[in-house]
Amino acid sequence: MTQEDRRSIHRIGFILLPGFALMSYASAVEPLRAANLLAGRDIYILSNHSADGEAVSASSSIPVPAGPLPGRGTDINTVFVCAGGTPVDWDAPAVLACLRQLARDGVRIGGISGGPYLMAAAGLLQDRDFTIHWEHAPALIEAFPDLSPRQARYVLDGNRITCGGGVAPLDMMHALIAERMGSDFARRVSDWYLHTHVEGSAAPQRASLAERYGVNHPALVAVLEKMEATIEAPLDRQSMAALAGVSPRHLDRLFSGIMQSSFLLEYRKIRLDHARRLLQQSPLSVSEIAFATGFSSAGHFSRSYRAAFGEAPRNGRQARVASHSV
Repeated sequence: MTQEDRRSIHRIGFILLPGFALMSYASAVEPLRAANLLAGRDIYILSNHSADGEAVSASSSIPVPAGPLPGRGTDINTVFVCAGGTPVDWDAPAVLACLRQLARDGVRIGGISGGPYLMAAAGLLQDRDFTIHWEHAPALIEAFPDLSPRQARYVLDGNRITCGGGVAPLDMMHALIAERMGSDFARRVSDWYLHTHVEGSAAPQRASLAERYGVNHPALVAVLEKMEATIEAPLDRQSMAALAGVSPRHLDRLFSGIMQSSFLLEYRKIRLDHARRLLQQSPLSVSEIAFATGFSSAGHFSRSYRAAFGEAPRNGRQARVASHSV
């Protein structure tokens, strides 16, 4: 290998937390491996790291070998932190300290799936444009109210990179390879994986609201969208009807005829689903979650939650903790 080839190598480290999403990790690593194959030489050198320097079990329980966390003076150019599960599983002070040190050393820092949460906890996303997997977004917003993630597939903001996970790293790596090697070479890498439709960074993470609810009526779509945006401070039926440009009675008919539900039932379901995610994803107390989802008291919230899910909120949280401890 010539000295010029050595200079052209880009070293990328992956800091893995137990339970990291294997699909997200593979979607990030495999395009880099293919880039090396297509280039006929190592243009990327990859390494895995963990808090204890030992192998890390992925979401599928498959162990992935890893070495110690990168130290000061590392020759790594970019580091991605990969996390799955929930924030209560991410108590990793050594990882946060490592990310801060790497950032001070000028290393480009990235997060995949739940990884951006750790970047936020390390103080690396202040005044940054970023994203996170939609499932982790409510917990991040509650834990760091001054931060506002975008629901994008990935975001490149200078020396910060964030990605929602899943298959989105395929799109992100296409952009990063194109940034370094040119768009034609990046296209060859994507074609290698039959990745013929490369999404842009701003493409949505989830199906459209109309697809998720199975509705197309513009007034219903507008109201459902506003319901999802006003979970903490629910609007009344008259305000929602005015927003959609219909009468309250006509709005009732739309919910009854198209969704086989009612305005109040659907609004409560959206708020309770959000509360359930907060129970699973955040350390907030039951009372805090009650007020964060627009309930007037913890008692009212608990009764509504039990009616919807057949268990008390505390039991739902305890069951989640137990399921993640095996």
